[in-house]
Amino acid sequence: MQPILSIIVPCYQEEAVLPDTSKKLIQLLDEMIHQKQISEASFVLLIDNGSTDNTWKIIQDVSGDKLIKGIKLPLNVGHQNGLYAGFEYVQDKADCVVSIDADLQDDERAIKEMITLYKQGNHVVYGVRDDRTSDSKFKRWSAEFFYKLMIFMGIKVVFNHADYRLMSKVAVKNFLQFNERNLFIRGIVPLLGLPSAKVFYKRRERIAGESKYPLKKLLSFAWEGITSFSVVPLKMITTIGFVIFFISIIMGIYTLYIALFTDRAIQGWASTTLPIYFLGGIQILSIGIIGEYIGKIYKETKNRPRYFIEKTTDDE
Repeated sequence: MQPILSIIVPCYQEEAVLPDTSKKLIQLLDEMIHQKQISEASFVLLIDNGSTDNTWKIIQDVSGDKLIKGIKLPLNVGHQNGLYAGFEYVQDKADCVVSIDADLQDDERAIKEMITLYKQGNHVVYGVRDDRTSDSKFKRWSAEFFYKLMIFMGIKVVFNHADYRLMSKVAVKNFLQFNERNLFIRGIVPLLGLPSAKVFYKRRERIAGESKYPLKKLLSFAWEGITSFSVVPLKMITTIGFVIFFISIIMGIYTLYIALFTDRAIQGWASTTLPIYFLGGIQILSIGIIGEYIGKIYKETKNRPRYFIEKTTDDE
């Protein structure tokens, strides 16, 4: 018996790419069903994550095909929570789940190989980019820096892997036991500890619309990942404190030496103001980092719902 596959596609303001995306994914599922790789009950789940354009109307139109389902969230709850909503929705409806972005820059044809590796006993199959030639030099550098920084911070991530992956039903149910509100899925999945494999592919250029991850949002996402999975920034504050304390001792000894054994005891403006600014800056930075962690604790203790489902195409 062939597995039921669900392809989860979070969508936010994707009216420009969604008709082409849905067409390609339907063709892919039809082909895989015909080749008896997956069950005829397989489907694509399009998630409207609070879009204000015609995204939901397009989802309603394409859901006339039995291979397409859709759910609408009334508010944009972010990419990670949108994926979480999809996982919860399909957890009892599919044997394996693939998450992929709506722009299909990630090669959807790699899903075939993912299914093959899944049938070989892998519960997680990561889609990994093996070619970044389509990116600008700055984007390549920033992406490599992001992954190296994550690893340096002690976060288990797969290099050059984003949110394109296959997860088995077991992996999905285990993932849904992570109840934190500050989601960083690509850091959570490796913690499942289940058998995994990788599929390598070349990322394509976006055919239409605009990227939903400009530099500002990428930096915010990186900071979210660091503060959700690593206490290294807090340890760095302690290290900086020891370094400053050590420098202060040296400066104190030097000051006493000048005052007691030389005639150069007049203190200049620089030696007074620079340490004040330096120490003040370190204190403000440290308070800010600690505040980020306290803010996360605040959000977790509220335990608010991640999302609400306004409607689904099944209802209609």
